[in-house]
Amino acid sequence: MLKKALLLLVATTLCFSAFSKGKKELTVVFYNVENLFDTINQPDKRDGDFTPLGKLNWDTKRYNDKVSKLSYVLSSINKEALPAIIGLCEVENRDVIEDLIDHDRLKKGKYKIVHSESPDKRGIDCALIYRKDDFKYLKHEAINIEFPWDKEYKTRDILYVQGLVGKKDTLNIFVNHWPSRLGGQEKSEPNRIYVAMQLRKAIDKIQAKNPFAKIIIMGDFNDEPTDNAVVETLNADNNKNTSNPMGLYNLMYDVEANGEGSYNYRGDWNMLDNLIVSNSLLSKNKGFRTEHNAGIIYRNKHICYKNKEGIYTPSRTYGGPKYYGGFSDHFPVYFKITK
Repeated sequence: MLKKALLLLVATTLCFSAFSKGKKELTVVFYNVENLFDTINQPDKRDGDFTPLGKLNWDTKRYNDKVSKLSYVLSSINKEALPAIIGLCEVENRDVIEDLIDHDRLKKGKYKIVHSESPDKRGIDCALIYRKDDFKYLKHEAINIEFPWDKEYKTRDILYVQGLVGKKDTLNIFVNHWPSRLGGQEKSEPNRIYVAMQLRKAIDKIQAKNPFAKIIIMGDFNDEPTDNAVVETLNADNNKNTSNPMGLYNLMYDVEANGEGSYNYRGDWNMLDNLIVSNSLLSKNKGFRTEHNAGIIYRNKHICYKNKEGIYTPSRTYGGPKYYGGFSDHFPVYFKITK
């Protein structure tokens, strides 16, 4: 009897072990890295402040420290494995991304880069880095934004990347950095609504060909999940009914509703960094999927500043012209997809 019990235990363990090994989990991250500039002055960009002689005294020492800190954050999100897919914004060029993925903490991830220079006059872009063993690149496109009412106003492109996870699972990923709230939320809102319209058109085009297309939208929207550009124009909400595979669900909607945020402005939390997925990633269909409660803000105390009220906020690199030597003024956000 004892022998049979032991054999059963061994068989159960082997089956569980095989199941565990067969399960694949990938981490998807978005991070606004707060002005990751090199120290070289480019005449066609407004990057003069981020030079050794500029008003921010941005030198090699500070730059290397910033790269090291960002690599620490990205390598700390998942202790078991480096993130498979990382969307970035506020990177100046491909060179700074190369330096980031070449840091010792990220080097073993063997990351590849998808990047396109945007027309933003500040010189900041969106990018995607990915582990080539987890994500097979297929194609990308930079979706340019031209405002009909102001041809001179330039903002970041939306970066669209398509690739495979596993052998057959196609992911359509959009990395965003929408126009700021300069001049106030109400005055600047039409700019973000217009960007949301261009993004919605790109999504509609994909879903017209394949209603079950798996879509991930990430970025610093400079708007919260309940703002018009997100919930109405983009039509992304927290409706948990997945019967329509083309619906969009904001993984950070309920997180924001609980009073949390990825950015702290004068003591108030804002959920500006959004993670949105198509319902096809939430359904019980085959392939990689995620859960409605998967969206997480990464706010380890090591990347925080503790203010006078004892509240932990993002430890930023600069506050105006003052150098604090922190990580970023935003927390990264992430979720996991599992097969």
